[in-house]
Amino acid sequence: MTLPATPTREFITGLPKAELHLHLEGTLEPDLKLRLAQRNGIDIGQTTVEDVRATYAFDSLTSFLAVYYPAMEVLQTADDFFELADAYLARAAADGVRHVEMFFDPQAHTSRGVPFEAVVTGYHRAAAEAPAKHGVDAHLILCFLRDMPAESAAETLEASVPFRDRILGVGLDSDERGNPPQKFAGVFARARELGYRLTMHCDIDQVGSVDNIRTVLEDIGVDRVDHGTNVVEDPALVDVVRERGLGLTCCPVSNSFVTDDMKATEIAGLLRAGVRVTVNSDDPAYFGGYVVDNYVALADAAGLTAAEVVQLARNSFEASWLGAAQRAAFLADVDSYVAGYGTTA
Repeated sequence: MTLPATPTREFITGLPKAELHLHLEGTLEPDLKLRLAQRNGIDIGQTTVEDVRATYAFDSLTSFLAVYYPAMEVLQTADDFFELADAYLARAAADGVRHVEMFFDPQAHTSRGVPFEAVVTGYHRAAAEAPAKHGVDAHLILCFLRDMPAESAAETLEASVPFRDRILGVGLDSDERGNPPQKFAGVFARARELGYRLTMHCDIDQVGSVDNIRTVLEDIGVDRVDHGTNVVEDPALVDVVRERGLGLTCCPVSNSFVTDDMKATEIAGLLRAGVRVTVNSDDPAYFGGYVVDNYVALADAAGLTAAEVVQLARNSFEASWLGAAQRAAFLADVDSYVAGYGTTA
């Protein structure tokens, strides 16, 4: 085994990895947004890709969401959702992603009159075609919008039941201010009864971040935590996460947009403390970085070794909701890549 002295982009790109924190609506690149707007006869106020790209500007979670949700107006039909997901999956494959668990926000679409079925059908068709078409094992996670009422989340959960075989789990995203995890405790208890896996966003540096992490761990009983880097503020909670083997789906590049800090020191510290941190791209069309860009940014900022980058890739499969046999096969692929790197590079 001959690993590079430092983890090069080439090494990181070829490394088999899973992506566990990816919002499909956040992969809406400016060119696709413009094309869908024109196809669906929607006036978005821009006529060139450059004009659209100029609107992708923000400096906080709140200002990001103010750009993010209006952009979804161009998504109208099952074919639109298919095209969005398929484009992401092609891009993910180029970054060495072998398994992905993709978030989608049905309320952002049903609230403007798009049928739930159109959203799920389009996204699922792309996921079903992904193994043969892109070499990626792809699954869906339904996210509830936390700044909408819990009753809306409950209705959305029940709407998902006929499509239960197409959805791996449920999550919670959007604006965390004034919308703590316990607001959705009943909805998540029902989701567990339905057999869904559970995760929740605990965004970085929000009011009450560490308290929200404590709630999702102790009261909700999630299977994974999205973002969650503020766990470093409570060593006892760090111990809980490590002992349970729970994954934290960190997103370094997006961190640097919604706050003034990538949180590289904290993520690397958690990694070195044996916590199952993973690296993901979040909303890459808006933050300008897909998963390899996130690995490279973190490795450069935190001075990660190639072995530590390999551990991040292993963590991504270990924190996934894969079955034991599939997980073992993907981990073997990581080991094979590492073992053969010096002879194939």
